[in-house]
Amino acid sequence: MNVRALSSSQLTPVLPDPNSELERLEALQAYQVLDTSPEADFDALTRLAAYICGTPISLISLVDSHRQWFKANYGLGGVTETPREYSFCQHAMVGTEIYEVEDATTNPLFSTNPLVTEDPNIRFYAGAPLVTPDGQPLGALCTIDTKPRHLTPEQRDALQILAREVVSHLELRRARIQLEQERAKLEGLLRMANDAATSMYSTGRSNEIFVKQDHKLIRLNTENISYLEALGDYVNIHAAGERYTVYTTMKDMLTRLPPRDFARVHRKYIVRIGSIVAIDGDSLIVDGGRDSSVPIGNSYKGELMGRLNLV
Repeated sequence: MNVRALSSSQLTPVLPDPNSELERLEALQAYQVLDTSPEADFDALTRLAAYICGTPISLISLVDSHRQWFKANYGLGGVTETPREYSFCQHAMVGTEIYEVEDATTNPLFSTNPLVTEDPNIRFYAGAPLVTPDGQPLGALCTIDTKPRHLTPEQRDALQILAREVVSHLELRRARIQLEQERAKLEGLLRMANDAATSMYSTGRSNEIFVKQDHKLIRLNTENISYLEALGDYVNIHAAGERYTVYTTMKDMLTRLPPRDFARVHRKYIVRIGSIVAIDGDSLIVDGGRDSSVPIGNSYKGELMGRLNLV
């Protein structure tokens, strides 16, 4: 798109209050959406706006400090942004209704705008404001035509409905990003906690581990653990009558448990020596709040018997 700079006498800009504009830009940045790749949901809403309004062009325009950037673009191939001073959407976003320009060539605000006098030769524009739940305007969902026209009341209503859907998708997108960031932080804390616990085991100063349950870190005293049970890619930790399921391996758990207190008795089981109540043939009875039976693997029996204080 070929655009040139305009003087202030050629185009009257929207001049927001500096304080409120700073808050608006902070709200926009909080969505972490600027300069991201196209996404199917936003593209679909943009196409639907063009279909409903019968226009060849539709955009989701987010108004940044010095530009308007298009999260979705239907009909303006290859264009990702334009200078803010040329933006129709900066006018649309500050209203509460559809901002409609039937013929930009006869509108003194836009008649000398390069987007009107040059490619893409805008004549008709209709924009529905994109407003956050906190009332901050982010931009507009707009439809554009190269010939004068106007929307019907039904089309205006539909465009506003679609604009609210755009904001809903932005909210969902932000919530998903925040959830992923929180999960990454939690996993980092879990690694740090377990690494610290492993270090303390080696010096004999700790008998605690941390496990992640429902996005929380829970501290377990290993003296309360009865046994551990492998289940596919997960391990069930049975402690004080509770069961905690963690994504790990038995080999990893052995490195995190005090070796003097725990023994592997089966490829799927690790027991705390102090929790063994009885040995019944090829099974151990362990105290887990209620007695539980744990099988003994043949290849582990000799080592286990060597660790028990047999009389």
